[in-house]
Amino acid sequence: MTQYKLVAFDLDGTLLGEELLLRPRVLSAVRAMREQGVQGCIVTGRMYGSALPFVRQLGFTAPVVCYQGAAVIDPQTDDVLQDVPLPNAQALKIEAYAREQGLHLQLYANDRYYCEQLNQYAALYAKISGIEPIVVPSLRRQFETWDATKAVIIAEPDVILEHLPRVQKLCGDGAYVTRSIAYFLEVMNSKVNKGRSLEVVARYLGIPLTDVMAIGDSWNDAPLLETAGFAVAMGSAPPELREVADAVVADVANDGVAEALERFVLGNSAR
Repeated sequence: MTQYKLVAFDLDGTLLGEELLLRPRVLSAVRAMREQGVQGCIVTGRMYGSALPFVRQLGFTAPVVCYQGAAVIDPQTDDVLQDVPLPNAQALKIEAYAREQGLHLQLYANDRYYCEQLNQYAALYAKISGIEPIVVPSLRRQFETWDATKAVIIAEPDVILEHLPRVQKLCGDGAYVTRSIAYFLEVMNSKVNKGRSLEVVARYLGIPLTDVMAIGDSWNDAPLLETAGFAVAMGSAPPELREVADAVVADVANDGVAEALERFVLGNSAR
């Protein structure tokens, strides 16, 4: 069995289910992993402030990848190791598109997020993130001179599927466009993805990527799994993610993360 030195975990749909809690078996497996000297890091689309409580609960000290990789932050010092915002012109282009299409849009800056109204989609994001939005009269005016860390369109899953290729065409090579959960269409700097930011973390820790295992569940996790030395997809993962995985485990409701750690990191010591 390969002795991995770092395990990179996605949060939502991987470590966290609909109840937004870390399950006991998962916590136990992570604790055993850390006792063996294996580090863990969170690689998420969430804001830093939204991810940090789970980083603390898991006892991780490795840098946190947030905003799909747009920011990498040391949780011990809050030092920003990487900050790659969406250029202002791209953010305003997405704002104009969302306004014309009547879509709910959120823009992010300085670990806060902004929207123009409180509705069911703002409420959904606030429930998941645990952070309330800043409501402004006009996103265009608010971000007239600001770069955005990222932009997120929130809508019903079928609406997201309809607009995904349109937004990809609109942005071209100027931005990275992906889905995270089925309701979220996310737009970041073209140089950003979870895999590239995992490289930043591994280099910071002095760990070869061949000694890294990654676990994820959704479309935006494909670059993460493609970058790690060993890739694990959750049982709920779409076919596109399963195709790039070395192994598939149970879904979050059935403690897939714990299964992955027990099988590939802890070995017989977990049994």
